[in-house]
Parts: sequence; C-alpha cells; structure tokens
Amino acid sequence: MTEARRPPARTRLLDAADRVLFEQGIRATPVDDLLREAGVSVSTLYTHFGSKDGLVAEVLDTRLHDWRMVWDRCVVAAHDDEGRLLAIFDAVATYREEQHHPAGWCAFLAAADELPSAPAAIAQVLASHTDLLTERLLHLSRPLAQNQVKAQELADEMALIYTGVLASYLRGYPGSPVEGGRRAAQAAVQARRTG
Repeated sequence: MTEARRPPARTRLLDAADRVLFEQGIRATPVDDLLREAGVSVSTLYTHFGSKDGLVAEVLDTRLHDWRMVWDRCVVAAHDDEGRLLAIFDAVATYREEQHHPAGWCAFLAAADELPSAPAAIAQVLASHTDLLTERLLHLSRPLAQNQVKAQELADEMALIYTGVLASYLRGYPGSPVEGGRRAAQAAVQARRTG
C-alpha cells in the first residue's frame, strides 16, 4: 500500500491561508498559526511569497480567478440579456457551493474592510476584483437599458445589490440572500426598461 503524497509546501500554505485568514481575520492571524496549520517553515513563506502580505495577495488572486471562472460559466449558460446580467446571483450560489470556503462572506470585502490602506500587492488584487465587477456589470447592463446613463445606473444598482447579498451572508439574514438579491435585481432591470 502506498502512502498518499502530501501536497507541496507552497500549496499547503496557500490552502491553510485560504482556510484561516478570512475566518479569523488577516491581521488577527499570526504567521506562526498559518505555518503550523500548513506544516511548513517560515522560510517557505518567505521563499514563495516574500511576506504574509504576499501570501494574502496570492490567496485573493486565486479566489479572483476561481470567482471569474464560475461567473463566466453562469453568464454563458444564461439564455438572454437579463439572464446574463442576473447570472451574478447564480455565480454566487455556485461559487459558495463549489468552493466550500469556511468564512461566512466575501474575502474581498473582508480584506477591503480590514485593510483600508492595503499593501500594494493586496490593493492591486482588490482593485482587479472591483474592476471585474464594475466593468462586467456595465457591459451586461447595456443591452437592458435605454441609454448609457441608464446602463450605468443599472450597473451601479446591481453592484449594490450584489454587495448586499454578500453582506447578508455575514449577518445570517435574510435566510436566502441570493433569491432576495435576484428579486431586487429583476425590479431594477424592470425600472430601467420602463423608466
């Protein structure tokens, strides 16, 4: 019988950071806890990531990639323009189901809240997440709005609803944030079509 191979140290450290940082807090989690959880030495952290901030940035970047892939799939699966815009809610539900992250809400919002003056590497990933959100929502809003101003208003409302859905997971209320978010988004779409 062969013994299962342990994942490489870099992977173990990324996995440990992903499990711990957004549940316990980025700044509240000592580096030693991450190292112990991963079963690696401090030199592994510095060799692969340069610092704890570099590790946080890499974890966020991995999550951003995973989120983009899920959202892409949901947009492609939609059958019409409204469905493509509302696919963000399907993506939230799918991402939460597939990824099994222990934290109750969004790692990007948690990092932005905890690190308002984030180090450059983390700030860059947070900005990439914001850019993805705002640019894609605007792109998907255009076919549903009467003009560019209405499209921007709809995209802004969608971002606000999406953020509210994520915050609802943190609070644990309401019980079905994705369903409530979808209903609010459908009302926003309807208002832009008729308003």
